[in-house]
Amino acid sequence: TPKPSAPHPLLMPTPDVLIAGAGLSGLCCAIHLARRGISCQILEASDAPGGRVRTDEFEGFRLDRGFQVLLTAYPEARRMLDYRALRLGCFEPGAMVRLAGRFHRLADPCRRPAAGLGGLFSPVGGLADKLRVLALRRQVTRGPLEDLFQRPEMATSAALEQLGFTHGMIDRFFRPFLGGIFLDSDLNTSSRMFEFVFRMFAVGSAALPEGGMGAIAAQLASKLPPDALRLNARVESAGPGRLTLASGEELRARAVVVATEGPEAARLTRRIEAPGARSCACLYYAAPEPPLRKPLLVLNGNRQGPVNSVCVPSEVARGYAPPGQALVSVSVLGSPREADDALDRMVRQPLERWFGRPVRGWRHLRTYRIPFALPSQPPGWLEPPERPVRLAESLYVCGDHRENASIQGAMVSGRRAAEAVAADLG
Repeated sequence: TPKPSAPHPLLMPTPDVLIAGAGLSGLCCAIHLARRGISCQILEASDAPGGRVRTDEFEGFRLDRGFQVLLTAYPEARRMLDYRALRLGCFEPGAMVRLAGRFHRLADPCRRPAAGLGGLFSPVGGLADKLRVLALRRQVTRGPLEDLFQRPEMATSAALEQLGFTHGMIDRFFRPFLGGIFLDSDLNTSSRMFEFVFRMFAVGSAALPEGGMGAIAAQLASKLPPDALRLNARVESAGPGRLTLASGEELRARAVVVATEGPEAARLTRRIEAPGARSCACLYYAAPEPPLRKPLLVLNGNRQGPVNSVCVPSEVARGYAPPGQALVSVSVLGSPREADDALDRMVRQPLERWFGRPVRGWRHLRTYRIPFALPSQPPGWLEPPERPVRLAESLYVCGDHRENASIQGAMVSGRRAAEAVAADLG
């Protein structure tokens, strides 16, 4: 990730717009403003852009800060990103489910017919459940994307039951699969978000850039004018037309956009309610051999122990590990209380049953604990689907908490904020 040096503030011309936060929404907001000829500067508290979409390089490995994927069907991502330059590697459509001491493959029968037929009689769900997946696929891919957010909503668990899925299918597949996406194993997330995500999986791929998920933010940042990004500049408070930094420096502009995650945006502006938080932990291991030689997500269908899912990012995009080694990613939902070494031991126990004695030789690289990985999205949270981005004259806000908790939502929110600013500045 590029780390541009911050110019001395006294040498910088006064920008039209100040943006607090260089996450995806802030970067997209700045890009859209620059395209309209509106000067802006982003103030970012950390040492690189990206917000929650960051990648660390460690001993030749690329470690995303929490397991994430880019769904290539996101319309806004298609408009904003150069997929070819990202050199995307894609997961196989479907998943591998660990259940009753065995792995069971569930594949998208529309894109992997042979593998899909092979999973028809797996114990993950009944034959009728597999046919209902096809019906669900047709339901969520019908009509304009915007229509999904106008449909009646309920908790995802209730929607799955209403669709006729058995409790076995819900518990063994949907809870670990969707729970890993929403960080919500109870599936209290809005059914609108469930249908949106299922549609994105159905018509596109889940992908990883060769340079890690942080390459997405780096590519966006590269589109900004010189000196538009100021790093290591923590914003302490925000108001109409002004930002105050933790250093005491006060900056003024014709407009201010707060583009931080939800709780921080609520603290800085004191004009919006902080969203609920979904947390997770991600453990990374270096392995001499990949435990799975396929770009597949492995789900814990037993729902026992701390592990929700496992994957081998280096089997998806080779840049994640140095030659001759594999990178293993293990996702744990919530905020585990155990210290890192104790959590490592707890995670290895089921993994050794899954993949055998080689797990003992895996080297623990790093554990990431993300207290605010996603905003909570219960029924009613997506109403209206697009929350206001204009808080007051000369004060705006954007982020996935104003749209929906996804890369798509963050990017769209940044664009909407830029459009509002441009309209008000004339």
